[in-house]
Amino acid sequence: MTNDVVFLLDVDNTLLDNDRIIVDLRRHLEREFGAVSAERYWAIFEQLRSELGYADYLGALQRYRSHAAGDGPDEQRLLLMSSFLVDYPFAERVYPRALAAIDRLGSFGPTVILSDGDVVFQPRKVQRSGLWDAVCGRVLIYIHKEQMLDAVQRHYPARHYVIVDDKLRILAAMKDVLQERLTTVFPRQGHYAFDPVSIAQYPAADFTVEHIGDLADFDVAKLLDEP
Repeated sequence: MTNDVVFLLDVDNTLLDNDRIIVDLRRHLEREFGAVSAERYWAIFEQLRSELGYADYLGALQRYRSHAAGDGPDEQRLLLMSSFLVDYPFAERVYPRALAAIDRLGSFGPTVILSDGDVVFQPRKVQRSGLWDAVCGRVLIYIHKEQMLDAVQRHYPARHYVIVDDKLRILAAMKDVLQERLTTVFPRQGHYAFDPVSIAQYPAADFTVEHIGDLADFDVAKLLDEP
């Protein structure tokens, strides 16, 4: 079945305040392991992200563990750190009215989570935040989602797509592929949305909203009329 429209929704800093989660993780690391060990973890995290193309918090912890063998936090405390990540109260970091926005868009067509990430932590985040249930299990997680549009279209065929994402780079890349079949929506949330380099480098989205919750009251017909 081909839908008239499918709404593709990013997770981090679009539906979920991931910047706040990172702040909490930084504080936890510094409190439990000290500033030096915390900075070592984040250096490994950034290195791994450059290698993989997505954020892998648990993978960085595993690499940290191997690098710090005999010269860092003991095994029990490292296990507690992994528990902090896995058991984090992600539902508390869903942006205000994000669920209402999903409901509003869902009255016009299927809503689908389309996210970058690993195969363990990112699904866990989507599930524990309540976003998995909010989109009725329609969740796609890839390493580079902008390169997986053929797969997206096979899973959820539609005449038109609407993508909501806090990264202009992603919006521009997907627009290049789907062109007039895609409407891009840019919520100005999170650090990427205010990066002056990104703003200058990529074209503006078709629509910009200040908060994801704004879509709960948005005239969705305007999104569908976008040529």
